[in-house]
Amino acid sequence: MLTTRYNPNRYYFLNSLFDEWEQKSRTESVSDFTPSVNSREGESAYHIEVDLPGVKKEDISVSVEDGKLIISGQRAYKDEVKEENYYKVESRFGKFTRSFALPDEADIEQIHASSTDGVLEVVVPKLESALVDKVKKIEIK
Repeated sequence: MLTTRYNPNRYYFLNSLFDEWEQKSRTESVSDFTPSVNSREGESAYHIEVDLPGVKKEDISVSVEDGKLIISGQRAYKDEVKEENYYKVESRFGKFTRSFALPDEADIEQIHASSTDGVLEVVVPKLESALVDKVKKIEIK
């Protein structure tokens, strides 16, 4: 009689492949997406750039609420190929929301946004009082 020792790691490779496939299929089927964001501070304004390839301007919303800048929207992508003996449709849909806390010196009345080549740029100007030197010399009497 031949006996085989039980090895719990015997099927580890197959399980890890299955887990990887399951994780990949789960993330591809999720309808939400998170766009990448770059932000920087200039002398007179804060700049926020959001990568939104394939998202139309009409599908983007920028608002200020309770001291937060909220950028939200949705994308809808549909690729349809019709040939004599072949028909294929690929579509991707998703919604996103990103929010940013605005600093006290932000001029929320002058915020403006523009979208060019799939990149949304939001410019948040600083208040005039914030642009004055923050260092105040105090005279000693």
